[in-house]
Amino acid sequence: MATQWKPWLLAGCYALLSLSAFAQTPPLQAEMYMDPSCPCCKKWAAHLEQHGFAVKIHHVANINQTRQQLGMPSQYGSCHTAKVGGYLIEGHVPAQDIKQLLLQKPKAIGLAVPGMVTGSPGMETPGVPNQPYQTLLIENHRSAKVFANH
Repeated sequence: MATQWKPWLLAGCYALLSLSAFAQTPPLQAEMYMDPSCPCCKKWAAHLEQHGFAVKIHHVANINQTRQQLGMPSQYGSCHTAKVGGYLIEGHVPAQDIKQLLLQKPKAIGLAVPGMVTGSPGMETPGVPNQPYQTLLIENHRSAKVFANH
């Protein structure tokens, strides 16, 4: 009867080792550029951290200038810009969209949620209804297409 349990024992050990390896996976790295006085930017950083990102914040005096220097077209601008996995992330992009981008690995500049949309991560306001919004994929030729609807 002991031989009947060996496959289960091996499967259980493999599962535990797999979980252990997964638990030791380092967090995704995000470098965020923001005005130090912006509270919604801090909330977006907290949103990323809650979804497994490690966020390094750089305070800048002029986010528009920084966005331009990083390479995000100004027409997609918001209140902060981040670098994640070789992509630029502009504005209040949901963490799940960023993870999906990193899985798909398209040839693109990155993602953007232009403006400051009520209900997007970091822009939640109690008692105010969320606005529908889109996450845009900013392509290398600087045009955009819808990546996700929210």
